[in-house]
Amino acid sequence: MIKAQTLSRQLNASQEERRRYPRVRTSCQVALRPEGMDVPMRLETTDISLGGCYVEMGLTLEVGTKLDILLWLRDQKVITKGVVVTRHSQFGNGIEFMGMSSENQNMLRRFLESLERSQPTQLSAI
Repeated sequence: MIKAQTLSRQLNASQEERRRYPRVRTSCQVALRPEGMDVPMRLETTDISLGGCYVEMGLTLEVGTKLDILLWLRDQKVITKGVVVTRHSQFGNGIEFMGMSSENQNMLRRFLESLERSQPTQLSAI
């Protein structure tokens, strides 16, 4: 009985949300340039938050790859650095934003808030 309760607690703990920011499902144009490459990859996000985004791509990047990132949020450009934190082969990469300026962070925050107001059911903690 004790083993069953312990296993149940471990499963619940592993299912808890680990993200700092809720993600919003939306498609944004993004250009990713891995460190050491001259040509960016032009892609789209599947979801985005203040802390990062997920990008579908057939040829995925290795976890730990450092990136220069350019996001188009409607008519505004947000520039930041990032790092690949998850890799799902032949599907996509999770990217964490790093070193984003407060100006760019505020633009991203306003964009996410506008999405939340227009589509409140699109918020996701996935």
